[in-house]
Amino acid sequence: MTLTHIIALSLIQGLTEFLPVSSSAHLILPSQLLGWPDQGLGFDVAVHIGTLAAVVIYYFRDLIQIAIGTLAALSGRGMGMQAKIGFCMIIATIPAALAGMLFEAQISTMARSISIIAWTTIGYGLLLGLASFLNRRVLRTDTLNNNERPDSLRTLSWARAVIIGLSQALALIPGTSRSGITLTAGMLTGMKPQSAARFSFLLSVPVILASGVLESHKLISNPAISGATPYEMLLGAIISFVSAIAVIHFFMKFIARSGMTIFVIYRLVLGIGLLYFLGEI
Repeated sequence: MTLTHIIALSLIQGLTEFLPVSSSAHLILPSQLLGWPDQGLGFDVAVHIGTLAAVVIYYFRDLIQIAIGTLAALSGRGMGMQAKIGFCMIIATIPAALAGMLFEAQISTMARSISIIAWTTIGYGLLLGLASFLNRRVLRTDTLNNNERPDSLRTLSWARAVIIGLSQALALIPGTSRSGITLTAGMLTGMKPQSAARFSFLLSVPVILASGVLESHKLISNPAISGATPYEMLLGAIISFVSAIAVIHFFMKFIARSGMTIFVIYRLVLGIGLLYFLGEI
């Protein structure tokens, strides 16, 4: 890969992993539309490590408190708020893990279809817009304490965790967007956008970690499929880390001020543009 390819692909991963626009689709499109060489499994693993490090560092204190609370609950010391969040994360991760194990072969085949990416980009973009519209109406009657942090997970429940978890399994379809579909599901159940986004970010930790372990195992078993040098992987990880941590920081402020409209429009424009490129419209 050239330096341009490394920088562009790393930025794509870092910027889109936590935005509701589908990072997997954006990583596929350069090779499909621009004829760029496939970046290879090694580079994919590296940039995912970068985004994983970003969310772990940004939410490090939260993750530690959640882990402590969950372990305390397991040892019989009561179910506190942090433990509840921890168990909700586990519940919401299970559907995606099961779907990934059951449908890995089919997902690998679909992953290269620009047509599927285009239609899912449009479809889930419209669903995101609907969720945002309905959510604003629900929150007009919101009575949360003004002193409560805007991304509070006080309203998180077992039922919401199940719904968000089932929706997260759909993110295995290219173009869906893991962050987008979990954010959509959260808002459809009445969670504030900032709360749904925070839970989505926290959920990314076990999902990205599990995916990274699986892909790393493949890489260790067959190093020839890496497709990238150590220098390319290191640079990719650093760039994706820096861009991802910036997105996490500014995304909350952006959606509180501007909502989801820009992401809905972007998804519709991208999806329609891809269909036009394919000659399907």
